[in-house]
Amino acid sequence: MPAMNFESRRSPVFGRGGMAAASQPLAVAAGLKILAQGGSAADAAVAIAAALNVTEPTSTGLGGDAFALYFDAASKKVSVLNGSGRAPANLTLERLQREGLGDALPPYHPYTITVPGACAAWCDLHERFGRLPLSQILEPAEKLAEEGFPVAPVTAYFWQRAAQGQLARSINGRELTLDGRGPMAGELFRNPGLARTLRVIAEGGKEAFYHGPIASAIATVIAEAGGCLTEADLAAHTSTWEEPISVDYRGLRIWECPPNGQGLAALLALNLLSGFDLAALPALSPERLHLEIEAMRLAFADAFHYIADPAFSPAPLADLLSPNYADIRRRLIDPRRADLEFSHGTPPAVSDTVYFCVVDGQGNACSFINSNYMGFGTGIVPLGWGFSLQNRGHNFSLQPGHPNVLAPGKRPYHTIIPALATHAVSGDLYGPFGVMGGFMQPQGHMQVAVALVDDGLDPQAALDRPRFCIEPQAAGGKVALEEGMPEATLQRLAEMGHPIEIAGGMARSLFGRGQIIRRDPLNGVLCGGSDPRADGLAMVIDG
Repeated sequence: MPAMNFESRRSPVFGRGGMAAASQPLAVAAGLKILAQGGSAADAAVAIAAALNVTEPTSTGLGGDAFALYFDAASKKVSVLNGSGRAPANLTLERLQREGLGDALPPYHPYTITVPGACAAWCDLHERFGRLPLSQILEPAEKLAEEGFPVAPVTAYFWQRAAQGQLARSINGRELTLDGRGPMAGELFRNPGLARTLRVIAEGGKEAFYHGPIASAIATVIAEAGGCLTEADLAAHTSTWEEPISVDYRGLRIWECPPNGQGLAALLALNLLSGFDLAALPALSPERLHLEIEAMRLAFADAFHYIADPAFSPAPLADLLSPNYADIRRRLIDPRRADLEFSHGTPPAVSDTVYFCVVDGQGNACSFINSNYMGFGTGIVPLGWGFSLQNRGHNFSLQPGHPNVLAPGKRPYHTIIPALATHAVSGDLYGPFGVMGGFMQPQGHMQVAVALVDDGLDPQAALDRPRFCIEPQAAGGKVALEEGMPEATLQRLAEMGHPIEIAGGMARSLFGRGQIIRRDPLNGVLCGGSDPRADGLAMVIDG
């Protein structure tokens, strides 16, 4: 595949009847079809999630997890759906230690498979906010899987890599290939197993996934691979509706999912940046990027310490997100030099993937993210069902006493996070947004929020802007900078002590892939953008 060059421009998309933005055009078309049939933003979101499982299995699917933020226009209330799964009941730290895995769990090991939460999340979102029958919502994806679809270019690149990687090594992985290879751009791919799965869910809902033949196939293949997740683990799974967390950033309230997701990191960084006049600094200047990078380093230091399953180790969220704590932590930022060794703070008491979004004609909005984690996840496929199983459990800590330490029935630190913004005073919708891609996600949320708020960019321009990506778990505090950054900025950041590297071509995937839809509260006009680093687009229906 040719290098991913940014040599053209894309206009933002405007409209009023409803809009969807996703990383695959065929998935956007599925969502718009459901909107045109009278579906809500939730209905369209489920249709897109299902279609993305078909067209971009390199990132997402029924073998993974999902999170959603939903804005109800009538009440102006933001709801959070946590669709992440839990560790098997028989998986303990002691078991890993006995088997010589107590220091590190290999990324594609069957022990990394947590219960897939996506199906329950789709069904629970539909049950609360949907209008149309589930069978109607899943029909576009089922048709794509049964009849086949032409594979998009960026997806083809990563599919071919996975076909030589975990799909080649994992049980039944060849089921998601063409005789062992990944499809080429424009080549048709059929997935009759996934079409069958979608039909079963359309008829029987989430019960048909977590009980019966699908659950049996999941448990059987995991046991065959040497894992320990059982049918009882699947049957016990539930999504949870939770309270969102938020901060006021210069008149916009930015909403995120609470832990076990890492949305907290984005909010911590924005809280720190609210104390600096970023608009007075040129957008890609070393002075501004330095502040953003240091704010993100501080945010990750707290995130890695505090984010865990709140049922086991609740974080002091109100204290962490207080202006007082931001003031204390902000003093650690030296405007002239990088600090590569920030440690977590102790706040004083004061009281990961595909991302897509939808806004319907009534102003309801859904910010949704669905992921297998590392591409196809483990690459392990329940025989005949057409989807791979995630490796989300790789994000557990194996350090005894850590808040995020592995435990039976526990949810791990989760990288996937949707975001949404409302106007702080009126509560009206500003719009859903998100940037997917591992630990890039809170960094992407912060960078596009700054572009939208401090610089007044439209959604497409905000997504087009070159990004940085801290590698928070890498030694030395390395910062990747995207091709397109000014040369003077690169040089000055290095002089300030940032260990930098430049990434271009297909390595741009490091910087994530985002979608944004903004709504004008006065006239209902929607403005959408889609990340040029992926295959997708934003599109509107008439109304």
